[in-house]
Amino acid sequence: MIFEKLFKLQAAGTTVKTEILAGVTTFMTMAYILAVNPSILGMTGMDKSALFTATALGAVIGTLLMSLLANLPFALAPGMGLNAFFTFTVVLGMGHTWQFALTAVFLEGLLFILLTLTNIREMIINSIPMTLKHAVAAGIGLFIAFIGLQNAGIVVKNDAVLVGLGSLSEPKAIVTLIGIVITGILLVRNVKGALLIGIFGAALIGIPFGVTQIPTDSLMSLPPSLEPIFLKFEWGQIFSFDMLVVVFTFLFVDLFDGVGTLVGVCSKANMLTPEGKIPNVKMALLADAVGTTVGAALGTSTVTSYVESASGVAEGGRTGMTSLTVAVLFLLSLFFAPLFLMIPAAATAPILFIVGLFMMSPILKIDLNDFTEALPAFFTIIMMPLTYSIAEGIVFGMISFVIFKFFAGKTKEITWMMLLLAILFVLKHVIG
Repeated sequence: MIFEKLFKLQAAGTTVKTEILAGVTTFMTMAYILAVNPSILGMTGMDKSALFTATALGAVIGTLLMSLLANLPFALAPGMGLNAFFTFTVVLGMGHTWQFALTAVFLEGLLFILLTLTNIREMIINSIPMTLKHAVAAGIGLFIAFIGLQNAGIVVKNDAVLVGLGSLSEPKAIVTLIGIVITGILLVRNVKGALLIGIFGAALIGIPFGVTQIPTDSLMSLPPSLEPIFLKFEWGQIFSFDMLVVVFTFLFVDLFDGVGTLVGVCSKANMLTPEGKIPNVKMALLADAVGTTVGAALGTSTVTSYVESASGVAEGGRTGMTSLTVAVLFLLSLFFAPLFLMIPAAATAPILFIVGLFMMSPILKIDLNDFTEALPAFFTIIMMPLTYSIAEGIVFGMISFVIFKFFAGKTKEITWMMLLLAILFVLKHVIG
C-alpha cells in the first residue's frame, strides 16, 4: 500500500483512518489562520484577498514539506505573534513598508536554511535537557488552553489584575463551555474521534446562538490572485541597522517557537528517541525554513510549526500522513473558503482547552524533588502563558537551568551550547 510505504504507518502504530482523522482535527483547530492572518497583515495596506491565498498556499507548502521530508504529524502556517510583529512593530511602529517587512522574512528564511543545513538548529534542539523538554510540553499545554479560553471570551483582559473572568452569559462563552462538556463526555466514554466530534458539535450548537454563521453565498469560489503581493521585495535597505534588528527578531522568535512546538508535542506523543532527540529533526527544520522563504515570496509573514498540531497528535496522529491530510485540506480551502471559515473560534476553543490538558502529562517525568530540575522546569511552564510566548518560556528555562546547576556544583550537566545560549539570552534582554 502506497501510504504504508511512504509513511511507515505500521511501525508508528497507527492506521490510515487514524491519520486522516488526526489531520482533519489539526486543520479544524488551526483553520482560523485563514481569516486572522489576512486581517492582521491587511492593516499594513496589503491586499486582504491576496493574503488569503498566500496564507493557504504557505500552509500547503510548509505542511507538505513536513509530511514528505520529515514524516512527522506537524502542520505549518503563517505564525501568530510573528504576523503581529510584522504589522504592529515593523510596519506601523517602525514606519517601514510592508515590502520591507516581507524582505526581512525572506532573508530570515534563507538564514534558517543555512543554519539547518549546517546543523546549528539541530544542535540547539539537542542541547535542551530532557527536563526542559518535558516542561516545554506542559508549558505549551497551559498556553494553548489559555488561548482557547481567551478566544471564547471566558478569560479577558482586566486592567486591575491583568486577566479576569469574562461574561459567561455571552453566546460564544456558552458555546465553548458546552463544547468542553460534550468533548469531555466523549473522552470519558472513550469515543474515537472525540475532538473532531466536539468541534462539529459546538459549531452546530453555535447556530441558534448566532455564533456560527451559515454562509449565504456560494460555498465554492476561485482563489483570489496573488499578484498584488507576490515577490514584492524591497532591496534598498537590506544592509541597514533596522533590517538587521528586524531579521534577528524574526529569527529568534521563529527559532524558539518552532523548537518549542516540535519538542513539546513530540514529548507528549512519546516520539522522542531514548536520547531525547526528535526523529528526522533536520528535515523538519528544513521544511520550516523553506516554508518561510517560499511564504515570503508568496506574500505572507513567517511560516512556522503550529502548536495546534497537538490536537491531531492527541487524536492518534503519528506520521506525515496526518500533515499530508492537513495540507490537502488547506489546498481545498482555497476553493471552499466560506465552508471552512464557517467554524467559529468558540467551536475550536474547547479542543484547545482539552488538548492543553493532554499536553500536561510529561510533567510527571520531571523530578520535582531536585530543585535544579524543578525550578527551571517551572520557569519554562509558567512563563509561556504569562508572556504569551513559547520562546520566552524556553529562554527563562534555559537561563535558570544554567544558573541553578552552576551554583549546585553540577557544571558537568551544562553543555557549552546551553551556556552560550544562556549568555546570548541574557544579553538580548539586557540590551533590549
